[in-house]
Amino acid sequence: MATHIPVALNRCVELLSVSISKSNSPVAVDATLGLGGHSALLLSTFPNLKLIAIDRDPTAIEIAKERLAKFESRITYVNKTYDLIDEAIAQLNLPAVNAILFDLGVSSMQLDQAQRGFSYSQTAPLDMRMNPQHGQSAAALLSKVTETKLAALLKENADEPRAVRLARAIMQTQQRTPIESTRALADVVRDALDQTDCDEDEIVLSIRRVFQALRIAVNDEFGALDSLLSQIPHCLRPGGRVAILTFHSGEDRRVKQAFKAGLAAGVYSSVTDTVIRATPEEQHSNPRSAPAKLRFAVR
Repeated sequence: MATHIPVALNRCVELLSVSISKSNSPVAVDATLGLGGHSALLLSTFPNLKLIAIDRDPTAIEIAKERLAKFESRITYVNKTYDLIDEAIAQLNLPAVNAILFDLGVSSMQLDQAQRGFSYSQTAPLDMRMNPQHGQSAAALLSKVTETKLAALLKENADEPRAVRLARAIMQTQQRTPIESTRALADVVRDALDQTDCDEDEIVLSIRRVFQALRIAVNDEFGALDSLLSQIPHCLRPGGRVAILTFHSGEDRRVKQAFKAGLAAGVYSSVTDTVIRATPEEQHSNPRSAPAKLRFAVR
């Protein structure tokens, strides 16, 4: 069975427990279910909690169903993108919920499944779709995008310092031979940076950033996040809490600004003053947690 270590597991549950524990019949939403790590702890901690579990990846939902089988009667599964959270809640005839959790980004399960094309560690089709049944693949995106647009994506989606150079190298290769595999894309980036004074660590970081930028673009992650942030206040009951884990500065910036604007407008009664990070111990045991930033807001 696929594995995934939830980031800031106890801290997320602790933050949300404040609003969950105040209700006799609480309802929470895990809007990025993944393999169900956060949901499992929430459900075991609160025996009266009902959960709406959302994920755009049908494979993740099927795996999570196995892991959460003992809680089946308290879970409603929804195979949608998280920006459709308002629809999911409305379908259950609920005006709002007590708590919402978002763990953004890609899961270890998706990275480990080579055929999904999220990782360059193995040769696979350059896909990267969270839901393989919808949208265009990363290979299709590269066949249509311009060099200027690609450079902008690399900068905006991954803070890639060599965005212009890499976009040029990728598109020149694409014009000669379509880039259709993960290894082919990684090789283009490596070849482009081998000609510079970059060391191996810098090259690997750039390869990761290129993959991240394309994944975000393929799945319209920033568009979905912007839509989501505008909906959250309407989905929470008064006193309800939302906790959001981000893994990239572009995500965190959007969350921070939305929470700040919501506080100024009186939509939120309070928001986190500073970002919450994984402890040194967690970062050591789960390196994926190192870039994670956790913020929360109270309706």
